[in-house]
Amino acid sequence: MSTAHDLSAGDRGFLDRLAARAVREYGYGDDVELTLLNVSENATFLVQDAATGARTVLRVHRRGYHGEPQIASELAWLDALRDEAGLRTPRVVPAAGGRRIVDLEPGAEPRHAVMFEWLPGAEPPDHDLVTGFGTLGALTARMHEHSRTWRRPAGFDRFAWDYDGAFGRVARWGRWQDGIAVGPAERAVLGRLDEVLRSRLAAFGRATDRYGLVHADLRLANLLVHGSETFVIDFDDCGWGWLLYDLGAALSFIEDDPRVPALVDAWVAGYRTVRPLAAADEAEIPTFVLMRRLLLVAWIGSHAGTDLARSMGAAYTAGSCELAETYLSTYGRG
Repeated sequence: MSTAHDLSAGDRGFLDRLAARAVREYGYGDDVELTLLNVSENATFLVQDAATGARTVLRVHRRGYHGEPQIASELAWLDALRDEAGLRTPRVVPAAGGRRIVDLEPGAEPRHAVMFEWLPGAEPPDHDLVTGFGTLGALTARMHEHSRTWRRPAGFDRFAWDYDGAFGRVARWGRWQDGIAVGPAERAVLGRLDEVLRSRLAAFGRATDRYGLVHADLRLANLLVHGSETFVIDFDDCGWGWLLYDLGAALSFIEDDPRVPALVDAWVAGYRTVRPLAAADEAEIPTFVLMRRLLLVAWIGSHAGTDLARSMGAAYTAGSCELAETYLSTYGRG
């Protein structure tokens, strides 16, 4: 699977044409208002009906990241979490003929689009991250508890965030060795980290209380709070992985923030209000924080055209090396 990124905010005309083609499948005319919200793995648009003001959200998929069966599996879990676990996830808005997935560009690597209901609310505020992480931990535990017993539909297919999918043969987000400003010194430090992560993840194992279906990007940025309601969004990366990887993902881009110990404590406390977390598992949390950090070094390198990657750049690699040295001083012994 290619990691080359074919959706870039810099090519607005291309993105706008894709979105305009997609919304016609949903019955919109030329007067529809399209606003680009975000470009990451996919391009996300706010869709507003000029006549009624009604809003929805359109996700235009990049090529080669998910096929239609994988997208259908994501949507099935969204439905199940809402209907069976009581989590508020976005509903899928069907296109003409009831299609939940629109095929925009047929071929060997087709491009797809999905439309979701627009949800109100905003990301939890930065000034109260500890409270937000407590909420996040409890929501994550509810999702893990649901996935543990969920009877998945026939043909359910999602990729894995195991070592191979992260850093090995698959390297789903690219090679960390190709990250921005990864020179010989950085390669040496991060290579040691890679080896220790592989060893510790293998020793940690894949027992069902440690490994299962995870959101894999469950950050506060993917929560929307509106009054007493909290919505969970953006399941595009969901797949098989270690449950504690969801905590590593929650700390994305802030792994070196001095508040991290308090945020981890809040997440763990929230998690334990719903399901157990063994002390041995809690002790391994730094491994999953560094796993995610190394993955993000790879992601920044393979998504260099995105605004987020450009904003992080070489400084993120340098900070990753510092975090790796600290981690290795404790977890790399022996």
